[in-house]
Parts: sequence; structure tokens; C-alpha cells
Amino acid sequence: MSRTEAAEACAKDLIVTGQLGALRSCGLKRGAGRTPEIPVFDPYTGERLGAVPCASAEEVRQAVDWAMAYPAKLTRHQRASVLEGCARKVRERMEPIARLISAESGLSIHDARYEVGRVCSVLGFGAQEVLRDDGQTFSCDLGVPTRARKVFTQRFPLQGVIAAITPFNHPMNQVAHKVVPSIASNNRMVLKPSEKVPFSAMLLADLLYEAGLPEPMLQILAGEPGEVVDALLAHPDVEMITFTGGVAVGKAIAQRAGYRKLVLELGGNDPLIVMDDADLEEASTLAVLGSYRNSGQRCTAIKRMLVHASIAEDFTARLVEKTRAFACGDPMLESNQMGTVIDAGAAKRIAERVEEAIAQGAQLLHGHLREGALYAPTVLDRVRPEMRVVREETFGPVSPIIRFRTVHEAIAIANSTAFGLSSAVCTNRLSDIDRFVHGLHVGTVNVREIPGYRLEVTPFGGIKDSGLGYKEGVQEAIRSFTHLKTYSLPWGEA
Repeated sequence: MSRTEAAEACAKDLIVTGQLGALRSCGLKRGAGRTPEIPVFDPYTGERLGAVPCASAEEVRQAVDWAMAYPAKLTRHQRASVLEGCARKVRERMEPIARLISAESGLSIHDARYEVGRVCSVLGFGAQEVLRDDGQTFSCDLGVPTRARKVFTQRFPLQGVIAAITPFNHPMNQVAHKVVPSIASNNRMVLKPSEKVPFSAMLLADLLYEAGLPEPMLQILAGEPGEVVDALLAHPDVEMITFTGGVAVGKAIAQRAGYRKLVLELGGNDPLIVMDDADLEEASTLAVLGSYRNSGQRCTAIKRMLVHASIAEDFTARLVEKTRAFACGDPMLESNQMGTVIDAGAAKRIAERVEEAIAQGAQLLHGHLREGALYAPTVLDRVRPEMRVVREETFGPVSPIIRFRTVHEAIAIANSTAFGLSSAVCTNRLSDIDRFVHGLHVGTVNVREIPGYRLEVTPFGGIKDSGLGYKEGVQEAIRSFTHLKTYSLPWGEA
């Protein structure tokens, strides 16, 4: 079966359920006549894969109303069973799901399979967290005056609806990171996926329904971003907004959100810092994986390489050699490690930013080839911190190298952008590690790993333009999605 035939068969099989799930989960009774649709295209071939219903503002309001009318009272056992059951269904269908992700996003089949595995992890961690006691106990004889009482805490779901908005770069895993904590905490959610990759989100919803999730607890609505988001922000029963995406949109949401809970994850400009004592074979391998996996479209992708001047030539030579060997092209071919970026427009914007850097004095060492949505892995040397290719977030497979001479200079360069999500440091000196951990203005510092390294259960998030400091990850998201109630009781002798 050819690549196109495989993608079409996969899409036709799974898209049908996705459309039915989108209609069913809205709780809407659509009238006669043609429903407006959003077409979805394969970034590599440009072919139309299918379409999903385009929700109107009125349908968004109906979806929130339907969720509010449903009293979510699943027991811990029921919630854990739903998440575990969905994880089994995802594992059973791993290959067709991966092919669907690859078809609608352009990610290589290797990256798509990795994404499906991460979704299983999110579901599994969520099921474990449901069964964990979420309260604390405090004895009241700890201070003066003492009291014969105990204070208890317990977490409760939000009273209103959670509105979630997810981007294109992880079509199913980003959705899972919103949906799983919502289910685990007995909340109701209306989620808008990227209109570029809606099928994966709708499929996950259908698998959750099959596993026993009541439909009003999760509704997936695709639509024009402005209309859907405006309707969500305008609805008085939306108590919380959780958004992953671009800075401009995130800040616009924050300005309009008013008095509501708000969690924003807004991207990054993550550095890989390579010190003079680093294992250069290890560092260059991490550089390639951190820059080109997911076609460089990760908020935690390596966007800048800060390399000590004394080892820069050796590191650069290794990086170029490994980049040449990093095959890109047809996302469905097993021999290709990288597929496309999300569309031809995104590839063009990346190319223009690289062209600008070259015109300003950066040296092109490899890559900078574009064909449609394909943009080859690209290495730039002699990049300066003020160049836009590193000052702003370049969301694609580009490896810009900046040279430095001291730890102080490296920290200053790393902190010089508006972002503060994650970072990676290659060194064996504990004194330098301590300086980076304390000096870098980021949410995460990974030593001898890529910036994107994380467990699905660990805290994740950034500061500055990368976010408000609130964390994601299953445990932290459950905390964000709940209210903490404190109560006290008489306890022991008076």
C-alpha cells in the first residue's frame, strides 16, 4: 500500500468516527441542510484528507450549557476505569492512530508513534492520580495556643466549565494533557483543537466515550479560532481557560479573560548550552534530536545553541555531520526521521527568517532547502544574539550557533530573550551546573538532556512570555483544575 493510500485508508476509517463524535458530543440537534465544514489537508501531499463540522458561536454556547447541566459525579474507580480503558484502546490501535497523526500534521511516522506512546503515558498517570488521596491533615496542637482539633483539606472540581484550546504541534498529546486531568478531577470540558489537526482530538474523545466517559464531560468543537474562542470567553459559565499556543493569542486571551482561572503555556526559545568540558559526541547528538524531532515544532525544541568558543569548531563539525544524516521527506517512509512542518506557509516563514540571518552575517553550513511544507534541517553558525532567528521563537528545524567564552556570558545570552520555558546544559562541573540552575530564568534546566525532557506527571511550564508560572503535567494540572477546601473538626481531648 502506498503512502497516500495508507493515509487515506486511515483517515477514512478514523475520521468518520471523529465526525460522529464531534456531532454527538456537542449535544446538538442540527437542523436540515448542509453543515459548514473545515477541510483538513495532508501537509506533505497537499491532498484533502476530509473535513470536520465547523462549530458556530451559538453551538459553542449550547455545548457549554449542556456541560453545565450535567452533574459530574463519577467515583474515583469509575474515572480510573475510563482512563485505563482508553489507554488500552489507544495501545490496541497505536499504528493506525500514528498514521492519522502523521497524515494530518506532517510529522514523521516515528514522531507520530512516539506521540501515541506519550498519550498512553498521560492516560496511565491520570488513572494513578485519580486513586491517590488528594487531601492533607494538620493537627492543631502544633503551636500556641493549642486546640483539640484537626484541620483537613480536600479538592473539589470546579463549579463551572473548563475551556481548553490546543495547538497543532502535538495533535493528540496536547489534547490529552488537557483532557486527562479534567476527567481525573471530575470536571467538564469544552475543547477547541487546532483547526489544522482536529481528527486526532476527535478520535481521542471517541475512545474515551467508548471507555465509558459521559459525553457532556468532554466536548470537542472545531471551528474558526476567533469565533469559537470569543464565544468561550463570553460565556459566564466558563470558569477556567487553559491555553497552549502562541504568545500574541495567549496575551489576548488573558486581557479578555477577566476574573477567571487562567493557565497559559505560550512557547519557548530554549537554549542548549555546551561548555568546554562537555562530551561533544553526546552534546551534538542531543543538539540534533532536540532541534529536529517533531520537525522542530516543539515549544521545548532547541532554538539556540550556545557553544563555548574553545570547542565550537569541533562541536559544529559534529553537528553538521549528524544533520546531513538526518533524513527528511515523506513522513510515512520509515527511512525518514523528519517530515514536514505544519504547512507551506510555516515553511516559508522559517526560510525567510533564515535568509534574514544570512543577510546579517550568519554562515549557512547546511540545509535551508524548502519544497512546499518540507524544510530541511538547517545549521547556521556565527549567529549573534540580536538576530531575529534567535531573539524570537523560530518554530522549525533550525540550529543557530552562538559562541560564548564565560558562564556569565552564556547565562546573559540565554536570559536575553522574552521567553523562559526550558533549557539544557552539557557540562560535568557541579559548580557550573549550580550557576546555571540558579542563574537561568526558565522553568526547567535539564543537564545532559534535551530541553524537552520530561515525564508526563512532572511539573512543566515557564515564566516571562512562556507563561504565567503555573505548571502543567498531570499532577499540577489536577491542582489547577480543582478548588482546595479546608475544614476543621474537634479532635481528641478538650
